[in-house]
Amino acid sequence: MLSLERVTKIYRLGAFGLKKLIAVRDVSFEIGEREIVSLIGESGSGKSTIGKLILRLIPITSGTIRFEGTDISTLKGPALKEYYRKVQGVFQDPFASFNPIFKADRIFRMVHDEFYPEMSLREWADKVEGALRAVGLNPPDVLNKFPHQLSGGQLQRFLVARALLLDIRLLVADEIISMLDASTRVDVLNLLADLRARGLSILFITHDLSLGYYISDRAVILYRGRIAEMGPTDKVYNRPLHPYTEMLMESVPRLDRKWEEGVRMEREGDLSLSGAVGCVYAGRCPEAMEMCRREEPELREVETGHFVACWAR
Repeated sequence: MLSLERVTKIYRLGAFGLKKLIAVRDVSFEIGEREIVSLIGESGSGKSTIGKLILRLIPITSGTIRFEGTDISTLKGPALKEYYRKVQGVFQDPFASFNPIFKADRIFRMVHDEFYPEMSLREWADKVEGALRAVGLNPPDVLNKFPHQLSGGQLQRFLVARALLLDIRLLVADEIISMLDASTRVDVLNLLADLRARGLSILFITHDLSLGYYISDRAVILYRGRIAEMGPTDKVYNRPLHPYTEMLMESVPRLDRKWEEGVRMEREGDLSLSGAVGCVYAGRCPEAMEMCRREEPELREVETGHFVACWAR
């Protein structure tokens, strides 16, 4: 359905744009029909940048993003509008997605006016009610309310309902539950799983490993704009191959034991220089070799569907 082919995003910095920040570099992966792919990494790894590139919120520096075989960078006018009928995003802070001086359901009227102007208000009201009930909201309880009168979980469901009104095929969910409490998080995750069962594909962007394991079919581990490892979620989590992935897995707190001395830690390194020529993780990797500092490893398949970018593996 959606494929990224060697996608790179470079931000120009400074008064004259003489400096550059490579936020995403040579990233390639696919999202299939009815598939949830988790994009996982620490802050600054480029996760949200990839989401914005897919949603056409920022331009690609190089590479190609194709949706159903079409390069999305070529879309303009009606073709771009049709793309947004099929691809939508929901972001981290639900309160930032609403104007506090307008009632929350104003976003539904905006969708009607832009995409369904020919639909009668009666038909539209029925469509809105169906979308709200599909995300577990009772319309009388949430319609005609200001954002501050609704919880974060209700506002996130509002945004998912807005996406459903467009009969979308792909949802980009960027840290959509990081600001919610634990009980609400599970509800939203289960909602995403239910939407997948109905035919929706989802890119689930998160820094929380446990959430990625709970929800996704495949996992993509990102470090400083590069893919370190990717594959079926069970393989990546239960048999991690990249030293960075191993470190992430061993850093997850467990309920059955306290933190102990001897937990594998990464080596101190100069992050400003690591990966300047070779591997982006070389400056922090406890297994770094001389080759790691000279040459950047390509992402290679080590078992069916399981890829890793590491000279030592």
